[in-house]
Amino acid sequence: MVGNIPSRLIKNNFYKGLFFSATVFISLILVVLLVRIFSQGAGYLSWDFLQNFASRRPEQAGIKAALVGTLWMMAVVVPASSLLGVGTAIYLEEYAKKTKLNHWIQMNISNLAGVPSIVFGLLGLTIFVRMMYLGNSVLAAGFTMSLLILPVIIVASQEAIRAVPKELKEASYGLGATKWQTILRVVLPAALPGILTGSILSFSRAIGETAPLVVIGIPTFVAFLPASVMDSFTALPMQIYNWTSRPQEEFHFLAAAGIIVLLVILILMNSVAVWIRNRYQQRY
Repeated sequence: MVGNIPSRLIKNNFYKGLFFSATVFISLILVVLLVRIFSQGAGYLSWDFLQNFASRRPEQAGIKAALVGTLWMMAVVVPASSLLGVGTAIYLEEYAKKTKLNHWIQMNISNLAGVPSIVFGLLGLTIFVRMMYLGNSVLAAGFTMSLLILPVIIVASQEAIRAVPKELKEASYGLGATKWQTILRVVLPAALPGILTGSILSFSRAIGETAPLVVIGIPTFVAFLPASVMDSFTALPMQIYNWTSRPQEEFHFLAAAGIIVLLVILILMNSVAVWIRNRYQQRY
């Protein structure tokens, strides 16, 4: 006791004040960054900025190649990571036995979720670029980014599947459904909000990552659009990285405009995740 106040209450108030101060400090930093980015880049946002290719002249530079290249890359990332991630989660939760080997695999998947992204870039460089001879193509970048976000999708999908009430499964089995029919018609629909939320947040991370693309050799200056998944390309993070590394101040303003476009894409994706989650939570 400190006077008439319990020491536990003092500690709780201290930690609450510390967390509140940290939250306010981080929020202020975020506000300053957003104000700086929008003040520098808002004036450079235009239809020409979205339609023009990259250029050595700031007044003619745009993000068309980077924007289309990002869409191409995500067209590889989304199906590859979703199928492998959700399929792995279903196997680990519904089919795999509780052995030491499976426990070791599960532990490593959880650990991989915290590995720095540049490590996955080195893995993609070794496997996809050099061993499979994919070069700096859309396919190599998409597979590398899929490796990056797979652990997060697997863990999020496992948690969503694990949260499905056992009563729903038992009711399905009681009606004569097989294990696969139960998974397909009961477990997956009930776990879909959590799976989609984790997956879309993972896709947002893949869109904003730069280090793996740098490692596998994705070019920073491209003045053409890819015609297939085997073509070379560039992405929004690489274009922003290129502009920020230039000495001319106008390119820094262009980088700020590119960051605004990237933020809009991420906000839209996260909004879709929230909408899907709320809709299916009301249904199930």
